[in-house]
Amino acid sequence: MQDLVRNRITKCFRLPILLVLVMSWGRNAVSSEIYASELYELRVKTIATGLNYPWGLDFLPDDGLIVTERSGAMLLFNIGANKPEVVAGLPKISVSGQGGLMDVVLHPNFSENRMVYFSFVGGEDGLLGTEVARAKLIGSRLVDTEVIFQASPKSKGGRHFGSRLAFLGDKTLLVSLGDRGYRPNGQDLETHPGSIIRVMEDGGTPPDNPFYDNKAVTDQIFTYGNRNVQGLFWDELNDLIWATEHGPQGGCELNLIQPGKNYGWADITFGKNYIIGTKIGEGFYREDVEGPIFQWTPSNAPSGLTVYRGEKFPAWAGNLFVGSLNLRLLSRLILDGQKVIGEERLLEHKIGRIRTVRTGPDGFLYILTDDNNGDILRIEPHL
Repeated sequence: MQDLVRNRITKCFRLPILLVLVMSWGRNAVSSEIYASELYELRVKTIATGLNYPWGLDFLPDDGLIVTERSGAMLLFNIGANKPEVVAGLPKISVSGQGGLMDVVLHPNFSENRMVYFSFVGGEDGLLGTEVARAKLIGSRLVDTEVIFQASPKSKGGRHFGSRLAFLGDKTLLVSLGDRGYRPNGQDLETHPGSIIRVMEDGGTPPDNPFYDNKAVTDQIFTYGNRNVQGLFWDELNDLIWATEHGPQGGCELNLIQPGKNYGWADITFGKNYIIGTKIGEGFYREDVEGPIFQWTPSNAPSGLTVYRGEKFPAWAGNLFVGSLNLRLLSRLILDGQKVIGEERLLEHKIGRIRTVRTGPDGFLYILTDDNNGDILRIEPHL
């Protein structure tokens, strides 16, 4: 594992503006350009444009999409409709720096219970922190909204909120939390920031959490030593949890998430201090720390992660797709078991900063671009 990672150090180091959305939603414009990849020729279809820093995406029944904007709006899209609907009933959201309204996921039994879960920045007495709420989606309104988790402690500043959400097979919920820009949080088991936490669907603590009932540790912690995880995906077929994590100047990581493990930040990292480039922590490896499966130096700023399980691109089955904010591309990672044996870089500098990538129920890849005039895009094979 250590040799693989060493060898893979690469050289590549409001409310929405409704008028814009109304004019651009439903046009389904297909790029006339054909993009070559190793296995397919690709086209990019614009599903919608004019979004204000879109962040999270999930798939509603009957070809619908639910999308969040970092600026604090949640939108419903139905393909073929004239315009999106703005969802009412959100709690108060503090938009600051990297945070605001972030991820959104549907409960695994959404068709029966209509429950939607979302992460956002909550404020109190001038301090900020990641929170998670759930509510029933009735029409275009959230009802019975309740906050089920609040990261503690809250702190000042607008950095490193995480925050991705992923349901596991037992219907427990994983929530990724950044270190809030304070490095000691990563190794502090008495604080939420700098970890991935796991809660029950109502916000309770699962009794099989790795540190449950340990008085010196926060019960909800599932993993720690995490700097800022912005990609999180449970691969149901293999029962594996994958995460992508932002490094500082270098050292962005793909990790295989295992309960109770320490992922090193800020003691063990491939990253260096910004600008001056000096060493952070103790080095690259330590016996009690889980090393990355793959790492990017220089930084790619990974945000968004999916394992492809669809029929439109059969040769991509089981590949990981990672969006890059910094390098403005989509990475396809080829796996051999739990090892990365290759990376193909797609759409480099063609569509902008990629915040989110998801595999749709139709087998296409869906992308959100991180911009104040952001897009919902669909990646299709050119036939």
